[in-house]
Amino acid sequence: MLALFLFILLLCNSQSLVGSLNDEGLALLSLKHSITEDPEGSLNNWNYSDVNPCSWNGITCKDQRVVSVSIPRKKLYGFIAPSLGSLSELRHVNLRNNKFFGSLPVELFGAQGLQSLVLLGNSLSGPVPSEIGKLQYLQTLGLAQNFFNGSLPKSLIQCKRLRSLDLSRNNFTGPLPAGFGIKLVSLEILNLSFNNFSGPIPNDIGNLSNLQGTVDLSHNVFSGSIPASLGDLPEKVYIDLTYNHLSGPIPQSGALINRGPTAFIGNPGLCGPPLKNPCSSDAGLSPPSSYPFLPSNYPPQNTGDKSGKSGKGLSKHAVIAIIVCDVVGICLIGLLFSYCYSRVCPRSKRREENGNGFEKGGKGRRECLCFGKDESETLSENVEQYDLVPLDTQVAFDLDELLKASAFVLGKSGIGIVYKVVLEDGLTLAVRRLGEGGSQRFKEFQTEVEAIGKLRHPNIVILRAYYWSVDEKLLIYDYIPHGNLVTAIHGKAGMVSFTPLPWPVRLNIMTGIAKGLVYLHEYSPKKYVHGDLKPSNVLLGANMEPKISDFGLGRLANIAGGSPTLQSSRIISEKLHQRQQSNVPSEVGALNSAANFGSYYQAPEALKLVKPSQKWDVYSYGAILLEMITGRTPLVQVGTSEMDLVLWIQLCIEEKKPLSDVLDPYLAEYLDKEEEMISVLKIAMACIQTSPERRPTMRHVSDALERLVVSSD
Repeated sequence: MLALFLFILLLCNSQSLVGSLNDEGLALLSLKHSITEDPEGSLNNWNYSDVNPCSWNGITCKDQRVVSVSIPRKKLYGFIAPSLGSLSELRHVNLRNNKFFGSLPVELFGAQGLQSLVLLGNSLSGPVPSEIGKLQYLQTLGLAQNFFNGSLPKSLIQCKRLRSLDLSRNNFTGPLPAGFGIKLVSLEILNLSFNNFSGPIPNDIGNLSNLQGTVDLSHNVFSGSIPASLGDLPEKVYIDLTYNHLSGPIPQSGALINRGPTAFIGNPGLCGPPLKNPCSSDAGLSPPSSYPFLPSNYPPQNTGDKSGKSGKGLSKHAVIAIIVCDVVGICLIGLLFSYCYSRVCPRSKRREENGNGFEKGGKGRRECLCFGKDESETLSENVEQYDLVPLDTQVAFDLDELLKASAFVLGKSGIGIVYKVVLEDGLTLAVRRLGEGGSQRFKEFQTEVEAIGKLRHPNIVILRAYYWSVDEKLLIYDYIPHGNLVTAIHGKAGMVSFTPLPWPVRLNIMTGIAKGLVYLHEYSPKKYVHGDLKPSNVLLGANMEPKISDFGLGRLANIAGGSPTLQSSRIISEKLHQRQQSNVPSEVGALNSAANFGSYYQAPEALKLVKPSQKWDVYSYGAILLEMITGRTPLVQVGTSEMDLVLWIQLCIEEKKPLSDVLDPYLAEYLDKEEEMISVLKIAMACIQTSPERRPTMRHVSDALERLVVSSD
């Protein structure tokens, strides 16, 4: 009897213990039981001993009722329990960037008060249930980066309060529901990219007057013409229609006016401004690529200057007339210079014969010139400046301190020698010598170097000071500790062990370089062009953040003149060499090797044009992305021959190589990041288009990479 009594007492206690947790807690425990892996122990305090779940991790309550379930980025593996739909006061669900799989349970939409449902970055699949139309208060729907398929349910347009809709990177198919633009007028964010949506873009989409930022419809199979109503969207909205099957003329109205060609690339059937192919002719289009990890409508590379120009050239008589005019003009110019020389220079010669010859920097020499330079553009030979000019208020050292510092040769190139200089107080600088002589255009040099010194961006190396004399020119920069991108990708000679860059670090470097270029192109005072971007010009800071270096260096070297060498007759070079503590041949070799590869990062049009454009930088950036993704040098060994990396990638496209043959083998461990790698590869391929007009702007590239970084967090 005593044993029976104890058993009954124990049973009653256990029943009372279970019964102490309310219904909402039991519903959440059902979710916990549906999760088979919780590596970070995020749900450890979810248990039966509590009266309610309001103190549990990720749970928020109001008036003792659950209003929010937020457990993002915890590596939870399992399926979404239908019991969540029984939480009658539930307003917010955030399970982003976990490993949930399976379909969305229909019961989830029983929580009709839901305002936000964020499930992006999981492995959910199947169609979106039509019951989603019950969520009359839904404002945010984030289903990006999953495996959802099927068409969007027509009931979605019943969610009239919807403000943010992100369905990117799924497998959705079919057209958008009828009434999409009329019913969802509250939308502020719309991202449907990287799906298989088809059919025409709805004509009523122009009614979405609250849209902001980028309306991303790219990488789908939308067909037909671009509706003119898209021009009714706010002008500040960027409309991305790239890589679809759109055709016909581009409407020239509202938000579509003054858009660059980058918003429309990947649609071979489109014509008219801002594209160069006129609507009256569809010649020159070639079939799309079927590379397995690029969009099926990937734009073809230009194979030459075959733009289909028509019409007759100049007539024979016109050509003869032009030649005759040129000959007459040259003769007149020759006669003019001959007259100047005969009238002016003899007087100078006579003065020289009388003992009044040229004085150094005197006027006599200029008297032989009919068209001399203004004095403000030159520096007379007897003017020298022997002082350090700071370009930053934080510069606290002077020339004497610089001369007393320990110096290490970091490397040399065709534009001079780079020293690592350590001052007595421990401050470390990088000093570049530009030359020993040559053209003495000090004012021009001063103007250029001071403009460069004003540039301030986290991804641009800062020029702190400079030194000028007739025989010596020095540029003083911040020292960047982790070398350049060449070494980070490929290692260097003599390196005992080499650890390749992890994918997240590579992605951050790519994003940082893009931000630096956007600053140069759009926010710098003169909207600069780098013109010589390559991995050796990308340095890595203390936290592996990229810093673009050598901006404007070619022009400064040209102004300074001279041919830098390892020896110098001037006092500064002598002292730097005397105090040099070590010479690092491996780094010098790496720099020289990188310099030899420089031409492989130049855009094709660089061979024809003298003045660089921003699209040169875009091409160079794309080549750098390819190198970081593939882990290969700019010159790829193919059998017994070598091939340019860009051409090698194009060959892979033609031969339909699998993705594993293209990616850096060290990235194989990042299987969960394959979609990101594919996205970066697509960006790189867009950047290396042969035609400059087909390349995106760096702003567009930076925005796309930024979205990748945010989604991977």
